[in-house]
Amino acid sequence: MELTVTEAEATELRDLLDGSLGDLSSEIADTDNPSYRLTLKERRDHLRSVRDKLAGVGQAVR
Repeated sequence: MELTVTEAEATELRDLLDGSLGDLSSEIADTDNPSYRLTLKERRDHLRSVRDKLAGVGQAVR
């Protein structure tokens, strides 16, 4: 899949992802349900992957 975003949009997405990742870390630490904890960790990994892909977008945006 390919997605074209502006530099401003990439910045907003990174900020949004950073906020969500912080919230997830707190939720992971607070949950006692092992199955739910695993689901949250998988979601965190997916969001980190997207954030990492956006890290270099500022240089690639024209």
